[in-house]
Amino acid sequence: MEHSVLIMGGSGQAGAATAALLRRWYPELPLTIAGRDLGRARRVADELGGATAVTIDLRRGDLGLQGTDGYSAVVATVWDSHLNGLRYAQDRGLPYVSISSGLVDIGPEIVAAGLRAGAAPILLASHWYAGLVVLAVLGLAREFDRLDTIEVSGVLDEQDSGGPAATADLARLLAATSAGHVRRDGVFDWVSGPDAQVEITSVDGAVLPGQIIPILDVPSLAAATGAPNVRFAFAIGESAGRRRGGPASTEVKIDLEGVDRAGAPLRTSRYLLHPEGQRALTALGLALGVERLLGLRGDPVPPGLHTPEALIDPGYAAERMAEIGATLAGVHGDH
Repeated sequence: MEHSVLIMGGSGQAGAATAALLRRWYPELPLTIAGRDLGRARRVADELGGATAVTIDLRRGDLGLQGTDGYSAVVATVWDSHLNGLRYAQDRGLPYVSISSGLVDIGPEIVAAGLRAGAAPILLASHWYAGLVVLAVLGLAREFDRLDTIEVSGVLDEQDSGGPAATADLARLLAATSAGHVRRDGVFDWVSGPDAQVEITSVDGAVLPGQIIPILDVPSLAAATGAPNVRFAFAIGESAGRRRGGPASTEVKIDLEGVDRAGAPLRTSRYLLHPEGQRALTALGLALGVERLLGLRGDPVPPGLHTPEALIDPGYAAERMAEIGATLAGVHGDH
């Protein structure tokens, strides 16, 4: 590939980890690490090898990249606050992916994408782990003939909230609304107050207070499966990994209920786990999206608006998750 993948925020945790995965998969893929601090970006680029570093200014329409070489894709691992990264990609017909908009402030991005639907392929991946949870659920859903209820519960260790950009994103999204977004009896609805409070059981049996949140996983899973009841909750607290005396781990509990191929009632509960926290899974979700957008796997992606589950095969995602040390485990006490 002649042109380089422009990774905005490439020197941050999510960006650097995504770049490292892409380098591992595609040693010859040109990468450009873009950030506000050129020295930090250069350090990441030097560690990767075959990468360059640039500074960007998200307030400028040209991102401050005047006179630089062309790019093959634009990857926003930081909040594209002015949508200049999206506009830069559209003006040049480049694939674009973002992970920081969230359900509550995704409107401007969708409108900008819809206004120029034929300009470029755009992947909205502001899901948990950049879409990996949706793909994991869809993999488990293959056991079902009909899904009636999907309940997803994530645990984020308070010491594993990511770098400054990720922390700012979380604060921004939680400040937008305290209500959660669910699908209930086939209707998308908002829940707040006590109705949004839940208890989340960790993989080791510990119970944490959680909150139903507005997140893209809910409409993605509802549309992909047809399940009339979908919710996503998360808790911030000490992870199972730290309770064992190790580093902060990350986990997502997936509860599914419906009927099997023979029409009999079926329930399944699994944990998606990673012992080293959320960074590895977020990076993998993003790397899978970039790989697909670049046409390195699968058919070319046409211009328009896309979500992870529309582009990435759940079975392939499961293989890649296993490669980086993620596991699917049964519930506590389940033999």
